[in-house]
Amino acid sequence: QVRLVESGGGLVQPGGSLRLSCAASGNVIRINDMAWYRQAPGKERELVATITRDSNTKYADAVKGRFTISRDNAKNTADLQMNSLKAEDTAVYYCTVVTYMRYWGKGTLVTVSS
Repeated sequence: QVRLVESGGGLVQPGGSLRLSCAASGNVIRINDMAWYRQAPGKERELVATITRDSNTKYADAVKGRFTISRDNAKNTADLQMNSLKAEDTAVYYCTVVTYMRYWGKGTLVTVSS
């Protein structure tokens, strides 16, 4: 059992920045990869970025060069630094991890608007 709590969402202007954080608790010793997904209104949930336990990262094409995923294994956290935000980045952002099964946080809303 793993509990995930996302934080850091909010309203930001186009071109601005936000930093999201995912805090894991419970059976954290079993966590391998961590990832951020997002879901915009009326669209399917999509992968944003992944990070392995040894900090190898992958990004969706839409966010390459703008977003950076990182993790702190001692604190059991995974952050997503989002720069140069665009209106199309507006979505609920979800943290997910895999131990024996996949766990999801409840999400944090990011709204990019002027």
